[in-house]
Amino acid sequence: MEDKFRRWIVCLCLVFVFPHVSADSYTFRSLSVSEGMPDLVVNSIYKDSRGFVWFGTNTTLERFDGARLRHYFLEATNGNDAKEKRVYSIVETPEGEIWAGTGIGLFRVDDDAGKLFRYASDAIDSGVHAFFVSGDTVYVGTDKGLFIHAGGSFSSVQLDGNIFSPANRVTGIAGDSHGILWISTLGGLKSFNPLTGKVGSFPPQSGRAASAYYNVALVGARVFLGTMTDGIVEYDVADGVFRPYIDVGCGVISSLSTDGKDLLYVGTDGNGVHFISVSANQIVRSFRHDTNADPAIRSNSVYSVLADRDGLLWIGFYQLGVDYSLYRSHLFQVYRFGSRFTTEGMPVRTVSFHGKQKLIGTRDGFIFIDEADGRFKTFDTPQLRASIIISSCYFSGKYYIGTYGGGMYVFNPRTLEVEDFYSSEPYPFKNGHIFCIRSDREGCLWVGTSNGLYCFRDGEKIRHFQSADTKLPEGNVYEIFFDSTGKGWICTENGMCIWDPSTLSLRANVFPEGFINREKVRMVYESSDHRLLFLPEKGSLFVSDLSLKNFGRVGKGTLLDGKSLMSVIEDNSKAFWIATNNGVYRYDGEGGIMPFGMVDGIPSNVFINCYALKDSAGTLWFGNSNGLVSLPGGKARRLPELPYAAAISGVLVDGVDRPELLERTGSTYRISLSSRNSSLTLLLADLLYVSPDEAAYEYREAEDEEWKLLVGKSEFNLYNVPKGGCRYYIRRIGYPESALELEVLPPSSGGWWAGVLALVLAAAGILLYRRKHARRQEPVVYVEPEVSAVPAFDAGGSANSAEEPESLIAPHPSLEETALAADEGEGGKYKTNKLSDEECERLSNLLDEVMNEKKPYIHTDLKIADLASMVGSSSHALSYLFNQYLKKSYYDYVNEYRVLEFKAIVTSEDCSKYTLEALAERCGFSSRASFFRSFKKATGITPNEYIKSVQK
Repeated sequence: MEDKFRRWIVCLCLVFVFPHVSADSYTFRSLSVSEGMPDLVVNSIYKDSRGFVWFGTNTTLERFDGARLRHYFLEATNGNDAKEKRVYSIVETPEGEIWAGTGIGLFRVDDDAGKLFRYASDAIDSGVHAFFVSGDTVYVGTDKGLFIHAGGSFSSVQLDGNIFSPANRVTGIAGDSHGILWISTLGGLKSFNPLTGKVGSFPPQSGRAASAYYNVALVGARVFLGTMTDGIVEYDVADGVFRPYIDVGCGVISSLSTDGKDLLYVGTDGNGVHFISVSANQIVRSFRHDTNADPAIRSNSVYSVLADRDGLLWIGFYQLGVDYSLYRSHLFQVYRFGSRFTTEGMPVRTVSFHGKQKLIGTRDGFIFIDEADGRFKTFDTPQLRASIIISSCYFSGKYYIGTYGGGMYVFNPRTLEVEDFYSSEPYPFKNGHIFCIRSDREGCLWVGTSNGLYCFRDGEKIRHFQSADTKLPEGNVYEIFFDSTGKGWICTENGMCIWDPSTLSLRANVFPEGFINREKVRMVYESSDHRLLFLPEKGSLFVSDLSLKNFGRVGKGTLLDGKSLMSVIEDNSKAFWIATNNGVYRYDGEGGIMPFGMVDGIPSNVFINCYALKDSAGTLWFGNSNGLVSLPGGKARRLPELPYAAAISGVLVDGVDRPELLERTGSTYRISLSSRNSSLTLLLADLLYVSPDEAAYEYREAEDEEWKLLVGKSEFNLYNVPKGGCRYYIRRIGYPESALELEVLPPSSGGWWAGVLALVLAAAGILLYRRKHARRQEPVVYVEPEVSAVPAFDAGGSANSAEEPESLIAPHPSLEETALAADEGEGGKYKTNKLSDEECERLSNLLDEVMNEKKPYIHTDLKIADLASMVGSSSHALSYLFNQYLKKSYYDYVNEYRVLEFKAIVTSEDCSKYTLEALAERCGFSSRASFFRSFKKATGITPNEYIKSVQK
């Protein structure tokens, strides 16, 4: 009885102390030929301190950065034996070098050359199969004993007096808490005391044949050894006894490691991977190649296993490459009801809570759970006329459930029975679509359907609004939301109206110009500070105050661009969580937006149009295409820390791989270019090991204050690098501490002969220039065009807000802008493609006429090519016109018209109901920063100062 109780306690500890064993839902990705692996036999796996993962194969050492592999080949040797290329072991030294053990010796990584070079061949001239690092010392296990690297030199330790003894063939090294090394060899178990230099031998008991051990792991005072025939052998240091350990279904133990606390990670060549709890003495998790297993790995022939410090599982196979699990921060969770029920894999369309009761509607019926008394029941067809549940509401002790095509039902949580909704009009909802069910503060139940809007009180229908005879816009009624003033916001597929409780009527003529009332809105939500958030079918988030005086769109030019917004909820820290068709985004209400996806425990990035909820504990709940997803309130306030900073893993210069040009000191990277280089591609490491689609970076130039997005890819491109060099910062969105610094240094002097050559070429160029332009009176002067700012996120303020940007520095030029600059410079086409003054005047007049009549400048994406097409000219001709004749850049020219448009609007209209961002967008500006910069440059005052002067 006591033993059973002890085992029960141990199992509970496993659940709570090691939740990844029993609770993790592993999802594996693969690395194989299609991902660029040149050799698919993976003998060893290692993760270094920077977060890079290394694979030792039969022919190369591979470094994986989460997005791409880099191959390190062995330097040429005299022998042709295949074992000399086989990488058996990998380690990072205290100095940060990567060493690899092969069949013929020790090799060191040369990152610049992309090769492995032989190291210490005079000391180590045999195969290296194991490493162990302790402090500043590296222990190397070879075919000729143990070697110790300390203070820059090697010393050797003979584990057996006979140099040819199998006991000198080291296969694994582990260290205990007393500093003693435990060493597996082909001739038995050995120990080594670094302080005394004493070697201990531990032969197995008589009668046991197996004494050749191929790997070793240590948990407490128990040593575990892997064999090639008899599975795992345990040696108990306390009693000095060898004994067979747990049978893992295969005698060949190819990999053996531990978390140092309780778990053994066992790889077998024939029966997959197993996790063993040493305290419970049982297998707690297995991974096999089995069509019935979930998840399944690609082979049972496992050569190497790494359960890394970040919770990822890496499995190397024979001739199949690598399988690895995705990183999970476990911020979000999929709802499970004990062992009886899980929502994982279910497309959740609606949820309603009452106390410990949960009603979950899916595409396949609904589920009722009462966590207080353990009741659980599912309902689907034929109990229901339609199985797609799209709305629900708890009201007066019952749940009202809307279906797609099957009308509305009422569910009684006491009797667990479902019945049709009944009122004075018997069964009014036997069919049709019920999109929304809400209650107001007057005790009425409102139902939005495909046949208009209904209102019931005490089961009696008191109102039915249809578009034919009321102010209700045409189409399905998708949303009914009652705000804190009692007004009801009614959203249909063709617009919006308001239920006015003071007049008991629907009103549609109360919306100001520019409001969202003519669009299809999925959802309306009121924040704690009484802002209304509208989620449109298309377009960005729309925010308004209750009086409809200050409103506008937010999120343009941010991560929310192009996303379909499904639901929004505010957490206890007053941040908003917005579920979309591509992940969840945290919006702090002031401009900061942070992405979350599968890496954070979300089962799918696709969320459904399900009204999000916050329960009494502050936990947020979302309907996802693969389950009901929750975010505990405490975790929402304490976001997960990133395990690694952003990192650059490679560099292409003008399309050519040039790793030797990249220098790193901590998180600062430097690249030195020659004067001939013009473009850079920085390869960013994705050390969370998820997917390039999940990558979310932002960057800025050192002199700029505005961060720009770099999403869905792991590359950073710089075109036409300035000759004087430049400096950038790159970081993961939402994590300022992850930033790296990139410094592109200007080209250094190439020596006196390069200077002389440059002078000669310059002199020749000047002579040629003077001969060609002898008749010209004045030189052509190139004025570099200014660049408008990249759109920046700003929730906006009213037009009379006093807030203005502190810095409005223009960012690095875009590809189009730098291409124009190349044509406009003194080395460009202006020398041969000049326009006469008469032609410039004609073009200028024609351009002014187009700008005044057609107002193309109100389009934020207007390009010089568009203007050229309107006046029947070319981009280069207009570029010459602006910079040489009008003496202003194209951007200044267009933005001056936008400034004039803004002046006209604020002079002739009441603009107090608009944000400055909304007004600037009406005039064609792409961002608030660009608007402020251009306005002050053109007028000498800020927009707010101008508005105040107009009001006076």
